[in-house]
Amino acid sequence: MSNILIAPSILSSDFTKLAEELQAITSAGADLLHLDIMDGHYVPNLTFGFCLIEAIRKVSSLPLDAHLMVTNPSDYIDRLAALGITYCSFHPETVFHPHRLVIQIKDQGLKAGLAINPGIPVSSVSDLLSELDFVLLMSVNPGYSGQSFIPHVLDKVSQLKSEIRSRHLSVQIEVDGGINQTNAPALIRAGADILVSASYIFSAADYSQAIRNLKHV
Repeated sequence: MSNILIAPSILSSDFTKLAEELQAITSAGADLLHLDIMDGHYVPNLTFGFCLIEAIRKVSSLPLDAHLMVTNPSDYIDRLAALGITYCSFHPETVFHPHRLVIQIKDQGLKAGLAINPGIPVSSVSDLLSELDFVLLMSVNPGYSGQSFIPHVLDKVSQLKSEIRSRHLSVQIEVDGGINQTNAPALIRAGADILVSASYIFSAADYSQAIRNLKHV
């Protein structure tokens, strides 16, 4: 069993019985709950907002991991902090001053992360890496659940882990998109610390077994 953290994305859960799903995923051994917050502008999909997050917080005690796929992420930070979010990531191309927003997130007591799309090199985070708590490497293009893993992201994990180690930083690497029991071992070996999984977990007959499959190297 590895020390990897598993963050099921509730986007693939059954929203008609969300409380039951959250209880089941917690009992199954999930470490975080991943929240895909989409605005219909930065990505073509529209998901959920503060009311649902507030409801989730009431039902689950797991740390909440908010991935902001929105064009105005700075407008979300104070409210998310008040709702008890632990991790918060945004796409740096959505703001003029990413460093300022990273500091805003950290000032609220949250773990700050940058989300990097498959077509953007990991070198783009180098200047801010020492300020970050984690980097979210997207292994699909953001917007929809159920997409296939993009293989070259595995090399990006290795590159980023190498830089983190060479600079003696304590930055976590989170990977999101198309993750299953086939590619999880390679991602862990490459240096991933947190794996986000949506359809692989929530389509499984046994959530516990699915999470165990992802954690085994």
